[in-house]
Amino acid sequence: MKMENIPCDSDLFLTQREAQGSIRKGCDPFAQTQRSKLQHRRARINQQINKEMRMRAGAENLFRATTNHKVRETVALELSYVNSNLQLLKEELEELNSSVEIYQNESDAVSVPMIPLGLKETKDLDVTEALKDFIANHYGEDGSLYDKEIRELMDLRQAMRTPSRSDAGIELLVEYYNQLYFLDNRFFPPNKPLGVFFHWYDSLTGVPSCQRALAFEKGSVLFNMGALYTQIGARQDRLSVQGIDTAIDAFQKAAGCFNYLKENFSNAPSLDMSASSLNMLVRLMVAQVQECVFEKFLLQNPQNDLFTQLQAAQEAAKVEEVYTLVYRTMTQPPVKDYIPFSWSTMVHVKAEHFKALSHYHAACSLCDYSTAGETEVKTQEKAFAQFHVTAPEGPSLAFILQDPEERRKLGKAHLKRAIMKHEEAMRIHGLCKILRKMDILQEVLTLTHRKSLSKYSDIDHEEDFFETGEAPDIQPITCQRPEIKTPVFSKVKVTDIFHRLGPLSVFSAKHKWRPPQKVHLEKGDDGFGFTLRGDAPVLVAGIVPGGCAEHAGVMENSYIVSVSGTDCRWAKHSQVVQQLKNSGEHGVDIELVVFHNPETQITVVDKRASMLTACELLGCNKENSKKSVLGSKSASALRLWSKRSKASKRNQNSNVVHLPFSAVQNSESMY
Repeated sequence: MKMENIPCDSDLFLTQREAQGSIRKGCDPFAQTQRSKLQHRRARINQQINKEMRMRAGAENLFRATTNHKVRETVALELSYVNSNLQLLKEELEELNSSVEIYQNESDAVSVPMIPLGLKETKDLDVTEALKDFIANHYGEDGSLYDKEIRELMDLRQAMRTPSRSDAGIELLVEYYNQLYFLDNRFFPPNKPLGVFFHWYDSLTGVPSCQRALAFEKGSVLFNMGALYTQIGARQDRLSVQGIDTAIDAFQKAAGCFNYLKENFSNAPSLDMSASSLNMLVRLMVAQVQECVFEKFLLQNPQNDLFTQLQAAQEAAKVEEVYTLVYRTMTQPPVKDYIPFSWSTMVHVKAEHFKALSHYHAACSLCDYSTAGETEVKTQEKAFAQFHVTAPEGPSLAFILQDPEERRKLGKAHLKRAIMKHEEAMRIHGLCKILRKMDILQEVLTLTHRKSLSKYSDIDHEEDFFETGEAPDIQPITCQRPEIKTPVFSKVKVTDIFHRLGPLSVFSAKHKWRPPQKVHLEKGDDGFGFTLRGDAPVLVAGIVPGGCAEHAGVMENSYIVSVSGTDCRWAKHSQVVQQLKNSGEHGVDIELVVFHNPETQITVVDKRASMLTACELLGCNKENSKKSVLGSKSASALRLWSKRSKASKRNQNSNVVHLPFSAVQNSESMY
């Protein structure tokens, strides 16, 4: 379908996209920031791991194939060297993944560091020849006419490899993710691979994975969205409410990305996108949100009163509870042998640290405030009734609250547990070589330990001869439950880069048509002898027997794609009619395409198809929505990386309404 490129609706859309600057740029790949240096080192190690694994695969094949004893000895020696190199590279990569300090806020404030993720790396990808061949073979056009669009797609992919650590970086990833919807429908037939391989490296191990399924590309980009959100959350200054709110929002969105990936993609080829790893990451993000909620509560409630201290103790207990759940998840196979040891150690340290803080605030509520008046006693008794998991040993709660000595004894018991937990956190911290280098965490642990010791010395009396009892655990309660925020792709509107190929509802990879038909029509007494219907593109709905169109070989249910060399795939009904009317006495040349199965292709085309929001475009794609016309059993089977169901692909184009001729609103017109 070679056509003359003249101004039309498609050119208008291209001009608008260029004017709006919708193709965003990534970070400078040569920037010498700490974060970029770390990412460059990760990329280098990934490449070395890939090289060593290829060498190992070749050596293993040779070892199995040969029967020569000397050759087998030599190969076995080489394998030992390769495995040693791989182990060293993986240890180096693990140390990089443990470098959480680089992603933290650069202020001098003392705060507990968060755990961010590094971005997945990918190999360079050149789809130029593959897309050109497909355009020529499937669409019948010269692929070189689309050099600009292909280059634009490649620039977008290159840019998304280095997103900035900001909302602009997130938008860049979302734009490319949304653009993959168009790419999938334009160039990836349901039953025939395009021949393009997508290479991505595991985020934590650097092990390379390669697949032809576009779903692998989409899943990897979605993973990087979540990883970038973790970096945005970790860099916030959490000494201000605004900074904490931003961190909470970022970690909640990161949890949403990982959860969405877990629920909508399965059979991932790399461990970082496996269900077990994603489940761990979701829980880790929720725990970091809960930690931020605790910090926000302390910032917003600086006044020291009994009820504030009680609530602070319960908030800290809630943080300890969620971090304990994360630690259990991290210590279960297969996650245990996959994540960096420093991660699980830091999570364990945080669980002990916040357990200590909960007992510290409980002690403050008991020792710093006395009871005066019957009304105040009842109020405090009501607050303490739901404070402990189990009732304290000894006298009744009412007596403990009214007697200063009993309050001091229970407070001392809480402080004793706080000090023990602080010391346990410091002991666990000292077991990890990488954490020992983390000055911020060491300073936080030391500071809180000293506060508990100082408080204990203040309430400890020399004449105390009683044995301090065991303080009960504190009931975990929070004022703000973490929310897992599902990604909203519709916030970034995109335009199909390959818009000039025509409306996606018709000109897609799933449709097959006969070779383009070029005909010459001369107007007779009854016109051209056919009826037209619809817009973009206009459909030949019927042929008048004995008319000019029938003699020229025009077929029913064919689409008019050009009139006198003018591309009219995006043209309205009235525009095509006017072009036909303007034909001179020598007639008009038109070009048509006919589907192999025209009875299923009679459609009402949405004129906004190329400017739909991402939500509309992705709404019925099985990889981008949990809703499906299929049952729950079959729906789960559709979420595969390398298999694409016909029903799933049909859902991807639900913005096109399939109707019989009689239901089409556009009335037929004869010409």
